[in-house]
Formats: sequence, C-alpha cells, structure tokens
Amino acid sequence: MNGSLTNFQAIKSTLRELFTLYIIFVGIFFLGRLGLFVLYYDRIVEANVNQWYSFILGLQLDTIVASIILVIPMLLLFALPRFFETFVRKFLRLYFLLFILLAVYIENATFPFLAEFDVRPNDIFINYLEYPKEVLGNIWEAYKPELFISTVMMVVVAYVYWKKTATLFENSFKASWWVRLLFVIPLSLLLFIGIRSSFSHRAANISTAVYTNSHLVNEITKNSLFAIGYAYYSQKRHGGTADRYGKMKLDEAYARVSRQLRIPVGDRQHPFYRTQLTHFKKEKPKNLVIFLQESLGAQFVGALGNKEGITPNIDRLSKESIFFDNLYSNGTRSIRGIAGSVAGILPIPGKGVLKRNKSQNDFFTVASLLKPKGYHSSFIYGGVSNFDNMRSWFMGNGFDAIIDQPSYEDPAFLGVWGVCDEDLVKKANREFTKMHKEKKPFVSVMFSTTNHMPFEFPEGRIKLLVGEPKNGVKNAIKFADYAIGKLIDDAKKEGYFDDTVFMIISDHNVRTYGDDLVPVNMYHIMGMILGGGVKPQHVSKLSTQPDVLATALDTIGLDLSYPILGKSIFEDPNKKMTLMQFHDMYALRNGNTVAVVRPDKEALTFSYQDEHLHLIDHNSSLESDAKAFVHVLNDLYQNRLYNQDKK
Repeated sequence: MNGSLTNFQAIKSTLRELFTLYIIFVGIFFLGRLGLFVLYYDRIVEANVNQWYSFILGLQLDTIVASIILVIPMLLLFALPRFFETFVRKFLRLYFLLFILLAVYIENATFPFLAEFDVRPNDIFINYLEYPKEVLGNIWEAYKPELFISTVMMVVVAYVYWKKTATLFENSFKASWWVRLLFVIPLSLLLFIGIRSSFSHRAANISTAVYTNSHLVNEITKNSLFAIGYAYYSQKRHGGTADRYGKMKLDEAYARVSRQLRIPVGDRQHPFYRTQLTHFKKEKPKNLVIFLQESLGAQFVGALGNKEGITPNIDRLSKESIFFDNLYSNGTRSIRGIAGSVAGILPIPGKGVLKRNKSQNDFFTVASLLKPKGYHSSFIYGGVSNFDNMRSWFMGNGFDAIIDQPSYEDPAFLGVWGVCDEDLVKKANREFTKMHKEKKPFVSVMFSTTNHMPFEFPEGRIKLLVGEPKNGVKNAIKFADYAIGKLIDDAKKEGYFDDTVFMIISDHNVRTYGDDLVPVNMYHIMGMILGGGVKPQHVSKLSTQPDVLATALDTIGLDLSYPILGKSIFEDPNKKMTLMQFHDMYALRNGNTVAVVRPDKEALTFSYQDEHLHLIDHNSSLESDAKAFVHVLNDLYQNRLYNQDKK
C-alpha cells in the first residue's frame, strides 16, 4: 500500500512540475501578446474586429509550442529506468533553461521586428541569420535599448529559474519504472493532441491565426516561436507549395495567367517567350543601367504627392523621364524586387529565385538577354555581394563582373551595410565612362544601400530635413535622392548619357505595414526611365516591375526575344493588373478589384478604395486567376522553364 502511495505521489509530483512548466511557457507567450496588444491598441480598435478572440486562438498556438517542448522531457522522465536519474535531471534543468530564455528572447525580439516589418518573426528572421555581420551590426546600431532590456530580462529570468529549480524532478524517479511506463502512452496521446491542436482532418497551423481581415490582429494572434518554426518547415518543403492555395490543372492555370498578363503562353517548354519588336529602332542601340533603390516608397516622392521636399532630384528628373505614377512592387523584400526588375519575373511561392537552387544558372536575366548582342554586363553594389546570395545568382545567370565593397578604395563612407550611395555612383560612373570611351555597349545593375536601417550616410552632402532625426528614413532617402541626381549629372558631364537608358526603380517600400490583410498602398513605389532620346511622359496605368523592365528594354532600340512577365507601355497601354506577394499571401489586383489567396484558407475579394481594402462578395474568376499565378510561377521555377531560349 505504501509503495503504491509513493508511486502515486511521485507521478503526481512529476505531472505537477511539467504542468507548471507548461504554464510558464504559455505565460511568457501571453505576456508578449498582451504587450503587443497594448502597444498597438489604437490600430486594433480601428480594425473593428473581435480582437479578444486572438487570445483564445493564441493560446491554441502557444499550447502547440509548449507541447512540442514537453515531448522530450516526458519521454525521459517516464520511459527511462532509475539508472539515468542524475543525467536526466541535470539535462532537463538545462533544457528548460534554454527554452525559457529562448522564449523570453524571441518575445522581446518580436517588438522591434514587428515595428520594422509589421509581422512577427518569420522567414525574414531566418534568412537574416545567414548574415551575422550585417545583422548584428544593424542590431547594435539601431536597437541598443531593446538589446539592453532583453539582456537584463534574460539574466533575471535565468537567475530566478536556477535558484528555484535545484530540486526539479527530484521525486520523479521514486516511482517504479513499470508504473512510469504505464503513463507514456496516455501522456504521448495528450501531447499529440496538444501539438495537433485540432480534431479535424487538418492539424492547426500558422493560418489558424488568420481569422480577421486585419493583418495586425492576425499577427498579434500568432506565436513567434511557432511562426519561426513554421517558416523554416515551409522553406524546406518546397514540393507541393502551390497546392496549399488550392489545386488547379496547369492548362487552366496558364490560360488564366495568359489572359491577365495579356501575353500568349506559346510553347509550354518556353512559356510566355515571344519576340518583341522595339518601338524605337536605332542603328546604335543604347546601353542600359538599372539603378535599384533600397526601400524608396512612393509616399516620400514629391512627384508622387509628397510636400516635404525629400526628393528634389527625382522630382526634377520626373520631368525628363517616363515616370510611373502607379507602379507597384512584387513583394516586400529586396530579392523580389531584384528578380522583378532584372529578370522580369513575378514572385514565386517560397523563397525568392535569388536563393533557390534551380535558378542559380540558366535563369533569364537582362545580362543573358543582351550578352549575344555584345553587351558587357555588371552588378555594382555597395555592400558585400554574397548577402542574399546575390553574387552567386548574378554570376550564374550571365553577368560578366561583380563589383562590391572589397572593390572600393578609400570610400568616403563605410557603414553597416557597406559604402554609401555616393561611393556607389562614383564607382559606377568610372566604369561606365571607361566602357563608353572604349565604345563597348554595356548593361549594368546598381543596387543602393543607404536607405536601410540604421540609415547611415556622410555629413555635408544634403541639407537635413527640419524636425527629422539625422539618421532617420527621410534624411536617408534624401541622401539616396542626392546620389541619383549625381549619377545622372555625371553621366551628362562624361558624355554617355545620350547613349544610355537609365531605369531607376525601387525594390520595395520601406516597412510594408498596414491594418489591411494585404497593405496594397504600401506596395506603391517610385520608378522612371530616362536617357538620350527618351521622351518625357507620366504613366498613370497600373504597372509592375516587369512592366518597367520591358519598357526600358523597348527604349534601347533592339528587337528582342524574352519571357518577361510584363509588357512595355508602348506595346499595351491598357494592361491594368499587378501581383503582390505579402509573406505567404498573394494579392492580384485588376483595376480596383483585389483577390487575395492564402494557404489553407478560402480566397477573398476586396474593393480597393481610399488606399484600403474593403471586403466585397467573392469574385470567383479573379480569385481563381490569383490562384493560377501561384501554380504557374511555381511551375516556371520547379521545371526550369524561365530561361533564355538558346534557339
């Protein structure tokens, strides 16, 4: 009888300690969610949704994470004989310390991450871990207070935990081994239910938190550790990604995408590949320079309505360029903007093509397009070009030269992300002047770095904006604008301006945030084309980055064959669609109707009015078209169909 009582007390003690640890994890996650709720309460109230339900769904996701953490301890405590007691107790004390500190750190990191990206840590967080030098430098420069608070909190938590857990699981192995074994199956079943967190045919996943049309409320509902883990899992599981948005036969998908793009599919081994006759035939074709601007959103540009005087050079150049008034980016990350502006492709599901294995060679780019025409190609960047795998992708897809940070001698300014845009422009000008004198046609992609947190640039180049922090986004954009003006002025001075077409375009907006499910207004970016022979005009129609690329190629004066998923404005002035990727969602806009498709959720249709989405009745045709884009883009990548035809 006493033996049975001892077994019962030992089992009860173990279960109580495991449940206490479950409560600790759920408590950490709850406090993090509550902090976000308080911090963003004004935006949450404006969303006019049942915000309190986020705590119930949040508990569901928190339980999934806590249950996963508890699996190994449960098996060690209930399945191993008493011989392993010392090892198990020491191991589990450290095991739980590690996970508690990880939970505290991630919840702290969520606050600045959400402020920067308007989402909880996700695939962006994972991808940045690959570049510790740039990321740690950025954190140190921009987030010192947050880093200090997080460190203090973790030290205090570690001290209290270690002091209180000296006797953790001291009674666990007092129960007989066979008695403990009896609990393995029921406890495994209980944790399985907690991990699956659903009795339906589909387990709960990150989309469980997407229960409103308010993007912010959905993000607060999520669990950051779960979001990171789910993002990692999704990145590793490329196969079948498109089916998460709903199944569709490829023949139907291609037909739908073709109608939206207004481009014939043609040969399915080379989809959308066609010959485009130039509207500006020239005996001597122009050079092409694509100057990608980091995070230069439309809201900062005077020519697009801003009254603060942030972009005097862009405003000046807008009067001598093809200026795009309604240009929208492909996505929210630089690699999406590069792919759209340099390769003319729309955002494929999963990781961007710059970081995917099947697109590291024989993938279409402007370099592979113009190389047979005798063009020398280069990628000129102020930072280290292995960031985001840019060096490998550019070199593997037709570019002749990479010029990056190690190539700069005595730069005027060197920051966390590399040399400033002024140094970039000076370097590029020397390269272009040299090739112009040697009468070599060239195509070059330049990529700026200045307009990136922590917004560093040299003194004395611009008049700082009154009332704005020196190292703030608006002054950084004003410096980027200064560099744009310098590039064009130097080109005119050196004599190659008249022989060159300049395509100046943003990769994406800064901090793509908003309360809508997809913040469409924050995809509005700056783009223009200018150079010798380019007649100024404002383009009011909806445009994408591939449209701008197709237009720029049109103006250089060559008949070209390519698979670009955009059209020159001179070829099709009536095209009115854009495709935007927002994390794992896609928004297809046709006119002012927007269809949003989401993994494992029904599609929705909105009207876009006053820079906001308003839910309307389902437009099943447009929703199917949006789903079709996901399937077609996935097929183009998976089957290596987006390449430069060698015929």
